[in-house]
Amino acid sequence: MPRRDDGIRAFVDAHEDDMVAELSAWVRIPSVAGVPERERHLRRSASWLAGALRDLGFPITEIWPGETGPAVYAEWCEAPGAPTVLVCSHHDVRAVKDENWDETAPFEPVVRGGRLYGRGSSDAKGQVLAHLWAVRAHLAGGRSAPAVNLKLLVEGEEEAGSPSLAGMLDEQRARLDADVILFSDTLLWRADHPALCTSIRGMIGAHLEVYGPLTDIHSGAVSGSAPNPAIELGRLLGELQDGEGRITLPGFYDDVEPMSDGRRGELAALPYSDEDWLTRSHTRSIRGETGFTVLERLWERPALEVIALAAGDPVGVKRAAVPSMAAADLSIRLVAGQRVEVVAEQLQRWVNERIADGFDHSVEVEALIAQQPYRTPDTPFVDALARAMAEGFGVDEVGRMGNAGGGPADLLATAIGAPVVFFGTGLVEDNWHDSDESVSLEMLRSGAATLAHLWDALGATG
Repeated sequence: MPRRDDGIRAFVDAHEDDMVAELSAWVRIPSVAGVPERERHLRRSASWLAGALRDLGFPITEIWPGETGPAVYAEWCEAPGAPTVLVCSHHDVRAVKDENWDETAPFEPVVRGGRLYGRGSSDAKGQVLAHLWAVRAHLAGGRSAPAVNLKLLVEGEEEAGSPSLAGMLDEQRARLDADVILFSDTLLWRADHPALCTSIRGMIGAHLEVYGPLTDIHSGAVSGSAPNPAIELGRLLGELQDGEGRITLPGFYDDVEPMSDGRRGELAALPYSDEDWLTRSHTRSIRGETGFTVLERLWERPALEVIALAAGDPVGVKRAAVPSMAAADLSIRLVAGQRVEVVAEQLQRWVNERIADGFDHSVEVEALIAQQPYRTPDTPFVDALARAMAEGFGVDEVGRMGNAGGGPADLLATAIGAPVVFFGTGLVEDNWHDSDESVSLEMLRSGAATLAHLWDALGATG
């Protein structure tokens, strides 16, 4: 990318080795969410971040307890009349399957080809670290304090659905007051074409079990007469989508906000090819809802995925038995206009009505208030961030995009009463939640430079 005469960028580039060393130290702490034996590492991770923020100069740094993992709160508010920005992200990480990692062990970070490999390097410790280096670059010009009032809330339970966040926001509401919330747990479009995210999807999870025989039973004794729950579960899953890729839950699309011509134009303006997308996303082919482009399907349309299946003897010696139970986990992504509690009820009703006679079943739906969809409203902070991104990435302008994943943006906006804008440093090729997760060092440097420019601009304009 072309580089302007930029002191901020020069500072960030000169400290790449320090950035790598700092992020590597944090990645080595296995702060895995939802695994009881890792809870002490979540506390260590929070302590590491709190210490780094104190060393950076934040006069107030605290660790707030959560149900399964602590959050870190910090503030540096010494700019009367300037905006107050609440930065939100997380320091917990997803569970790993060590045997699937090839570049390095999950918590033994290594740099190769301009990337730092390790769990959490991109999602989302790298994104938080970009904020730390942004403040350093911002202060390097001679300031004794940021030009804006900065508050950080970095939770330790995001990968577990943020179970403590709503209560935390309510309990600490007065301290979290802000003019804008900057949410950093999102992706950029492409390394050579940064785009500003203006929406995220919501999510519900569901666990479906179908019961057939009272026990696993030899197929040679009952084959042809016994209810097979794997076949019934397969039928149900197949009927959740029609031949055009649309979800068949009655009323599912009733609340979906129509896509404006302007939004279609923004997404169409992004550089896209099937070949590039398939390569970077590691997907075999392109599927989805008829009548919409890939980017529209990702960011403006809802989706349903089966993320786990189990029945019979998936591993080990096969017993030639009809299984007594088959199970599936679903992930449903929602878009603006939809509500998780409404779709949860639609799914439960659909399964209850569609299950065939002769089977029993259960369906457990996780409709988390923290996972509602959210779209950024019109606000001058978006324009300020777009200009800062252009400076930080060394481009003339940046595009607009959405985020296919979710997050607690709607909860934050409602609780704090401020708009949420998004800025992350991830790319789809970073392998979030998968083996060999990594982060582009170029994206970290550009992200830190972007945020430093943003603090300069917001402080100057007030």
